[in-house]
Amino acid sequence: MNRPRRIVHIINSLEFGGAEAMLCDLVLRHDRNQWEPTVVTLIDNMSVAQPLIDAGVPILCMNMRPGFPDPRGVLRLARALKKLAPDLVQTWMDHSNLIGGVVTRMVSKTPVVWGIHHADHVREKTKKSTLMTVAACARFSRTVPKQIVSCSHHGRKLYAARGFDEGRMQVIPNGFDLTRFRMIADAPERLRKDLGLKSDAMFVGMAARFDPLKDHHTFVQAALKIAERIPSAQFVMCGTRIDRSNRELAELLQSTGMASRFHLLGPIRDMPAFYSAMDLVVSSSISEAFPLVLGEAMACGTVCVATDVGDSALILKGVGEIAPPGDPASLASACVEVLRRDVHTRHQMGLTARQSVAERFGLDAVTRQYERLYSRVLDDREVLPIATERFPCDAELDIPLIQKDEVNPWPPTSEIDICSSGSQNSRMSEWMR
Repeated sequence: MNRPRRIVHIINSLEFGGAEAMLCDLVLRHDRNQWEPTVVTLIDNMSVAQPLIDAGVPILCMNMRPGFPDPRGVLRLARALKKLAPDLVQTWMDHSNLIGGVVTRMVSKTPVVWGIHHADHVREKTKKSTLMTVAACARFSRTVPKQIVSCSHHGRKLYAARGFDEGRMQVIPNGFDLTRFRMIADAPERLRKDLGLKSDAMFVGMAARFDPLKDHHTFVQAALKIAERIPSAQFVMCGTRIDRSNRELAELLQSTGMASRFHLLGPIRDMPAFYSAMDLVVSSSISEAFPLVLGEAMACGTVCVATDVGDSALILKGVGEIAPPGDPASLASACVEVLRRDVHTRHQMGLTARQSVAERFGLDAVTRQYERLYSRVLDDREVLPIATERFPCDAELDIPLIQKDEVNPWPPTSEIDICSSGSQNSRMSEWMR
């Protein structure tokens, strides 16, 4: 085959998230001599789209409404897929697996690869529509996808138990770019300066959107216990809705009686600087598949403590600590065990953690795994006829391409709130924007 193979990636949106980050990293590393990628989003959220746009990757948005199966959006997707005439479609996450997979099979014989980036659907904390979507995907898993990729062994096991065709499932872990996620030596000093803290301040970080599954309540309760034993500990949190405008979070922190020791940075741009500034990164989730935050922090040479959900224990094996989910006392004890080690020991642990990521989860190796899978899927079926155009023009497709400068991938951060007992805001340095 002389031309690159056309691959369409369908995802709910390009908001901040693990699957979204993995998609962007994968697309940016596709061998363009072999693959011609296009990204289709169901919902208009382009928070992490800018690197794709800068690289000239076409992005189409179907403008569906969140949580609502919009027939017009489904029709737009069907028309887009017919015009794009891809050789292969990769869908990402439950809703896109269902909508993207079924629509693809309705309009063509193009093979579909599903992507699973979730594991435990905690019923009392999961939308009914999501549970219904997963159940529908289980029924379609024997007819719609050629292959099903889970980013975690835990996710594969749980989805198989829900009725997914286990014979079509395989695990390809998330990958990490060690040229981007690296140790930044002066990050702790910069953060102490920005926050106006003493030189002996120790940072315990949590990077997660405000979501019940991330269980910020357990993190905060654990922080109280850590503070009793580590007087210099400061708690730094970042992510979507991690700011004082989030009333639930603000009230939770005020109830601790030590709100000034919690620092809320909101969504930030320079995550390597954040991870490098931390003495310890914590994941307190009650549900995960393959948490990117652990691999990213480890790649930056930072020791991690996580709850035993998803593949967290596998990721941290030998290089971090694990605690039961929903158990603040155990989480705090694991954190204190790390923080009480001397600086040299923690540094060596961080170096070992980075080496573990490099050996097991390097992004280039993960990209090749995906591409080998795509090639095997395509070799099993007749190749579609070559389209007359490399990419349909905007007018013909009647769905506008996302253009440069239409998206601001980072929220405004000229003023970042630091949660304290007072009302003063703190201006963060450029290094963390």
